Amino acid sequence: MAAIDMSEHTRQDERDLAADVAALARADVATSRRAAGRSLSAHWLLEGQGFTWMRVILDALLTVLAVVAAVAGAEKAGVEVQGASMLYALPLVVVILMWARGLYKRSVRVMILDRAIPTVGAVSVACMTVLAFQMVATPDDQPGPLIARAWVFTLLFVGAGRVSLAVAQRQARALGYVGRPTLIVGAGHVGAQVARRLQDHPEYGLRPVGYLDADPIAAVDSTDRRVPVLGTPDEIGRIAEAIGVEHVILAFSSAPDRGLIPLTRECEVLGLEVSLVPRLFESITDRVALERLGGLPLLGLRSVDPKGWQFQIKYALDRVAAALGIVVCAPLLAVLALAVRLSSPGPILFRQRRVGRDGQSFDLLKFRSMRVEVPMVDGFKPASGSAPGGIEGVDRRTPLGRFLRRSSLDELPQLFNVLTGDMSMIGPRPERPEFVELFRQDLDRYADRHRVKSGITGWAQVHGLRGQTSLADRVEWDNFYIENWSLWLDFKILLLTLGAVLRSGE
Repeated sequence: MAAIDMSEHTRQDERDLAADVAALARADVATSRRAAGRSLSAHWLLEGQGFTWMRVILDALLTVLAVVAAVAGAEKAGVEVQGASMLYALPLVVVILMWARGLYKRSVRVMILDRAIPTVGAVSVACMTVLAFQMVATPDDQPGPLIARAWVFTLLFVGAGRVSLAVAQRQARALGYVGRPTLIVGAGHVGAQVARRLQDHPEYGLRPVGYLDADPIAAVDSTDRRVPVLGTPDEIGRIAEAIGVEHVILAFSSAPDRGLIPLTRECEVLGLEVSLVPRLFESITDRVALERLGGLPLLGLRSVDPKGWQFQIKYALDRVAAALGIVVCAPLLAVLALAVRLSSPGPILFRQRRVGRDGQSFDLLKFRSMRVEVPMVDGFKPASGSAPGGIEGVDRRTPLGRFLRRSSLDELPQLFNVLTGDMSMIGPRPERPEFVELFRQDLDRYADRHRVKSGITGWAQVHGLRGQTSLADRVEWDNFYIENWSLWLDFKILLLTLGAVLRSGE
């Protein structure tokens, strides 16, 4: 009888603890909302259905404005206006085609460059559709010049409007004004990584409030779980209602997969959005193809061969770009070389052994940014989990060196590394041999970075992973770049680099 009483007390204590944790999570949500000045209207406008309708209305209004501007501009220029009647249907056609291309769907994170091509495509097809109908309706008209003007104005106006809305939503998320409370099903390593990523990047718009897991993995350090375990997946209805959950992420819970199907059905009934971290997520790329075997989905995993012809073309284009860059930047290179020579005694170029493609070492070139008369401190080790870089030991930078690093101009001599074939314009940043050996042993998939040539800039760098930042995140981004490589991705990185160089190069 005593044992039964003790068991009842234990279960009651567990229920009380779960209730306390849920109350704390609920209080945290409420406090966050008050602190951020969040209101239901702001949330509906920038995160809910209001954001979809705002984009629809803004696209339509800006297209109307573009048509009016095109007609007024043509009249002012003395161009005969033909085909204007059908042109006023352009706003409706633009909105329909954008809807068909999924440009009004809610996304966790919107990359403006990723939406550029679909937007240009939708507007272009809309203009061609209007042109075709106009020529069928009035064959004698010549609406081409007017519709071309409308096409240009629509791209400019709609593009500017979409960029403005995306920036506004991103800022509101980053500042905590909006964000959907999110439950993570699975409190293991993957679930902890999901919560950590969402907390470090509030611009995703998902704010983790807790885990659901019937048997959390004990091997995961409690400090890695930044939010509490609120209960089991069976309690999702009660917990979601108690703390106002709007989104659920399935991230490898201890429950069997067959138990997740009823969970997703319950989420649908509760009106919760569901996202899934798939099995073998390390191997899934942007090229994944969804096919059907009857009602059974089949994912085709397609990857780019780092030794294949696509990368050979990339490396050939790299050398051409490096040669052009050296010619264009020759006056700047000469001025910087003279400034380094005059700033302090020592060589103009700093050379350091780095490890590149297939583990081959080469001398990486930089403009010297530090004094050479101060002996270098031996035995530097980066903090646990961090990559080396930036200031290591004694700060030996010259005043000019600080400017060169802050502006990333010290990296310009690496154009010669690209020209000689040791590096690429874009790829994982190379590391020193001693650190490569250390990280290869301690970090999973670190050696996979060496499947391609090292780069002057890369996917990790444009996401802020420069200097002594998270090494695991850097490896993750670098391998993502290799497995999802395309010329378009390289072009995006080049554009993003223009913004990244404004940040500290440390």
